[in-house]
Amino acid sequence: MRLWHEQIIHLLPRNQLLGQHRECCALRGNGWMKKHKTVDYIFLYSPYHLFMYHSLVMDEMEKRGYKIAIEWRDKNYRGKIAENYYDLEEKIIESPIYKEHNAEYLIECTENLQKKV
Repeated sequence: MRLWHEQIIHLLPRNQLLGQHRECCALRGNGWMKKHKTVDYIFLYSPYHLFMYHSLVMDEMEKRGYKIAIEWRDKNYRGKIAENYYDLEEKIIESPIYKEHNAEYLIECTENLQKKV
């Protein structure tokens, strides 16, 4: 499980892009606060950060012609099983959404992506 650096979302091949969408859905749902060493840092932030990151992924999917279930565009939606947030506080978030997605992480993700193509 990995959240790709937001600057390369537009470069992700189909399988990685769709996989990223599935991972975001899982993390927004009952996967929230379920520890996994590669994404633990996201739990230091509001779930709104994940919503914003997921929005970038969904934007790219729509650019490529994929249809997104409209419910995922709602910041409070957490999937069919997890209880929705009542009114998740919106925040002004700078880029990168996660400070861990720094220049070093960009290089790591780029190298990892090159191995996949």
